[in-house]
Amino acid sequence: MALKVYDLQCDHGHVFEGWFGSEDNYETQRARGLLSCPVCDSTNVQRKLSAPRLNVSHLRAEAQAPAPQGASRQAANAVAAPGGAQLAKLQAEVLRHIRGIIRNTENVGDRFAQEARRMHEGEVAERAIRGTATPSEQEALAQEGIAIMPIPAFLDDDRLQ
Repeated sequence: MALKVYDLQCDHGHVFEGWFGSEDNYETQRARGLLSCPVCDSTNVQRKLSAPRLNVSHLRAEAQAPAPQGASRQAANAVAAPGGAQLAKLQAEVLRHIRGIIRNTENVGDRFAQEARRMHEGEVAERAIRGTATPSEQEALAQEGIAIMPIPAFLDDDRLQ
């Protein structure tokens, strides 16, 4: 049986692959709400337009540059590329892990800059926090040597609601 591989996208913009026995199988699963995004679990999933898969590996082999001097061709070209389904699974797992880390932080809200400074100066015990900071607060923290990292809204459950 030949499988149909479709590029799918959820309403949050996450793109992933779905493998189906037929067009009808895809439509039935979508209509019953059985399809879900591996990143955010949204069941609002649509099929994207996708180009047909073409076997052009022979063209890539012809275009490869020679290996750097002293390196074997095999070592110079060693890479890893998981298949589409593997990549979607890996992406989903990484994002679930990141969301878990974020969920296990204390949300200090707009007191973020103040709390980050207090921890940096040893006034309070270090702990994982998240919150909001203005651009000028973020710049001041960076100048003080306090490392911070923006969290995209789609990873923060508090901002998704």
